[in-house]
Amino acid sequence: MQDVTVDGFSAARLAPRHDPEQPSPATVSARPPADLLGRLRARGDADPVTHVERVPARTGIPAPWPQWAPEELRAAFARRGVTAPWRHQAEAASLAYDGQHVVVATGTASGKSLAYQLPALATLLAEPRATVLYLAPTKALAADQLRAVAELDLDGVRPATYDGDTPRAEREWIRQHSRFVLTNPDMLHHGILPGHAQWSGFLRRLAYVVVDECHTYRGVFGSHVAHVLRRLRRQCARYGRTPVFVLASATSGDPATAAGRLTGLPVAAVTEDTSPRGGVTFALWEPPLLPSADTSSDAADLAPVRRSALRETADLLADTVVEGVRTLAFVRSRRGAEVVAANARRALDEAVPGLGERVAAYRGGYLREERRELERALLHGDLLGLASTNALELGVDLVGLDAVLICGYPGTRASLWQQAGRAGRSGQEALAVLVARDDPLDTYLVHHPEAVFGRPVEATVLDPANPYVLAPQLACAAMEAPLTPADLELFGDGAKEAVEELVAAGALRQRPTGWYWRHRERPEVDLRGEGGAPVCVVEASTGRLLGTVDGGSSHFLLHPGAVYLHQGVSYVVDDLDLADGCALVHAEEPDWSTHARDVTNVSVVSVRSYVDAGPVGMFLGEVDVTSQVVSYQRRRIATGEVIDTRPLDLPVRELRTVAVWFTLSPESLAAAGVENADVPGGLHAAEHAAIGLLPLIATCDRWDIGGLSTAMHPDTEAPTVFVYDGHPGGAGFAERAYGTASTWLRATRDAIAECGCETGCPSCVQSPKCGNGNNPLSKADAIRVLDVVLANLPG
Repeated sequence: MQDVTVDGFSAARLAPRHDPEQPSPATVSARPPADLLGRLRARGDADPVTHVERVPARTGIPAPWPQWAPEELRAAFARRGVTAPWRHQAEAASLAYDGQHVVVATGTASGKSLAYQLPALATLLAEPRATVLYLAPTKALAADQLRAVAELDLDGVRPATYDGDTPRAEREWIRQHSRFVLTNPDMLHHGILPGHAQWSGFLRRLAYVVVDECHTYRGVFGSHVAHVLRRLRRQCARYGRTPVFVLASATSGDPATAAGRLTGLPVAAVTEDTSPRGGVTFALWEPPLLPSADTSSDAADLAPVRRSALRETADLLADTVVEGVRTLAFVRSRRGAEVVAANARRALDEAVPGLGERVAAYRGGYLREERRELERALLHGDLLGLASTNALELGVDLVGLDAVLICGYPGTRASLWQQAGRAGRSGQEALAVLVARDDPLDTYLVHHPEAVFGRPVEATVLDPANPYVLAPQLACAAMEAPLTPADLELFGDGAKEAVEELVAAGALRQRPTGWYWRHRERPEVDLRGEGGAPVCVVEASTGRLLGTVDGGSSHFLLHPGAVYLHQGVSYVVDDLDLADGCALVHAEEPDWSTHARDVTNVSVVSVRSYVDAGPVGMFLGEVDVTSQVVSYQRRRIATGEVIDTRPLDLPVRELRTVAVWFTLSPESLAAAGVENADVPGGLHAAEHAAIGLLPLIATCDRWDIGGLSTAMHPDTEAPTVFVYDGHPGGAGFAERAYGTASTWLRATRDAIAECGCETGCPSCVQSPKCGNGNNPLSKADAIRVLDVVLANLPG
C-alpha cells in the first residue's frame, strides 16, 4: 500500500494489525452495547442528555418485480442480493416507466437508487438507442452511482461520469457512446448545454433525467438549478424529445411541490418508506457549563460559557472507539472535522498508545485516493472512528456503522435525519447523538425535542422567479438558441420583464424570430450564488496557493491583519487585492484571533405584502442593503479579552434583496415596560435570536441571512427589526419567515426566555456574526418586544 499522509497520520497504518487467530477488528462490535448511552452519560458530574427518543425498528414490505422489468435486469439485481423491490421502490419505478414525472422522498438507506435505476435500465435494455442523464449535487455521489450501475454488468449500457475531472480524451467517446451519463448541474450548465450541438445525438434519444438528492437544491443554488433544468427541457424539445424526470430526495415537506418548482413540471410523490431498518436510540446532548475560574463580582456579570461542542464530540468519539463501536462524527466545518479527529486521537493515545490510529478525519480537499482509502478502512473496521464534514452525508454507501455523532444542528431536520440515518444501515440497532453548540437554535432544540421529533421535515425553499437568477439564466438560454415567446412561458413568472431588461441593457437583440444573444462570449453565471469570483489565498514567501474563499466572505475573512487557518496552520493576511482576487499571507501563530466589524444600513424599496396588527406591523418586501467592514478586533485566544480595535478601508457593498420586517409603536413598547434607553438593546437581541431560529422553519443557515434593528428607522418611522436574505434578489427565506411569522417568533421568544443565563449569552441572544460586537443587547427587553409582537400578530 502506498504510504500517503492524511492530516498527520499515515494511510499505510490503516492496514489491519491483529493476530490472524484473533477476530478481525471489524467484528469487535456488531452493534453498540445496549447500555452504551448510559456509560457515555455517566462520565461527567451532570447528566448532559436532555432527551432520549426511541425510533423503533421497522420491517420491510416487499413487492413483486413489475412485469415490465426484463429478466436480465432482475438477474443482475439478484446477483447484488436484491431479490425483490420494496413497495415504494416498485411504486415509484412503475410511475416513471409509465411516463409520469415522480419524486421518491424516503429516508436514508431506503433504496431510492433502485427506484430510478429500475425504469431507466429497463428502458435502456428494451430500446437499444435510448439514453439516461443522471444529475448529482456532488462528484462523490455520481462516482458512487457509477460503481453501482457498472457492477450490474449490463450489455450496452456503457455508464460513464462526465464532470470536471473527466479527461478530455474521454469526453468525445462519452458523448458518442455512453448511454448512461452521470454528471452534476454545474457541468450541465457550463459544458453540456452550451455545447448541445455536440450532444444532439444523446439529447434526441434521452428517455430519463434522474435528479438525485434534490432536497439539496435550495435557495439561490436551487433557483439556478431550476432554470438549468428548464434549459435542458428546452433543448430536448428542440430535438423532439420529452424525457421523464425521476427525482430522489431525503424525506422533506411537500416534496411534490418542491420537485414541481424545481423542474417546472407536474410531479407525483412517493413518500411512504417501506424499507426495513433497525431501531435507533436518538439522544439530545447539551455540553455542560464550564466552571468559572474568576469569582470576582465582575465575573458574576459575564455570560456563562458552555464546553465547546467540538471538544465534547471529540471526547464522545474517543469513548465510542474505546467501546469498539464503529462511529461517524459529522462536523459542520473542515477545520472542525480536523480538530475533532486530532483531539480524539490524542485522548485515545493517552489511554492506549496506538489506539489513536483507529480515528481519522474526512473532508473535501483530500485526494480522491485518500478519501476512498478512508471509506474502505471504515467499512472494513480498520478505522473505528471518522470525523467528517457533510461530504459523507450524501453519496457514499456506508454500511455497518453503529453510532453517529452530530456536532451541532446541521441546519435542517432533513439533514439531521440524513446524517443520523448513516448508523444502522445494515438493519442493526444504532445510536445517534446530537451535540448542541452554544447557539440559540441548538439550545432551543435540545430543550424542545418536539421540534426535532414531533414535526415533519422542512419544505425545500427556492424561488425561480428571483430576477437576479432569472435574467442571467435567460441570457444563457439565448446564447444556446434564440429565445421565443413559447420559451418565456417555460421559464415562468417574470421572464417577459427580464427579457425586456436584457434588451434594454444591450445583452439581447429582438428580431421577428425571437431574442438573440449579442455577445461573442458566454454569460458568466455562478450557480451557487457565492457573491463573486473566489479570492485566492497565496503564501507570499513561496507563491504557494493555500486555498480560496468565496468573494462574499473575503471582506470578513481575508481583510489585512486577519488570521486565516488552513489545515491546522495559522496565517496572517498581509494584503487583500480585490481587483486581482488575491490575498497574500504569511505563516504566523499569534495568541490572538480576529473578528471583523461592519456597518450596515437597510432602506425599503417596496412592500409586497403586509399585516396591519394595530401597534405592530409585519412586512415583506424588497430592500437595499449597504454594508462596509470598517474595523476588526484582536482578541486573546485564551481569555477572549479584546486587545485592540483596528480600522480598515474596504469598499462599500450593495445588495438588493428580499426582507421580512416588523415594526412596533413606541407606545406599545413603553406599555410593555421597555424604557426608551433600552429599546435598541431589546430590538438588537430579538433580531439576533430571530436570525438564529429562522433555520427552524426555512431551509437555510444563519449565515445565509442578515439583519438590522433600529429604534427609529427613517423609512418606517418606527422601531423596526429587519431580517433579510443574504443573496441578490432573495433566496426565499424571508418569504418563508413572513408566511410563518407567529411560529418563528414564538420559538424565538421561548428560546430567549428559557435560557438559563442572566443577561444574554451565545445560547440565546449573542451572535457570532454581529458587526457591532454584540452591543447593545438586552435579554429581558427582547422578551418584552416579542411579547408585544405575538400579542398583536394574528396566530
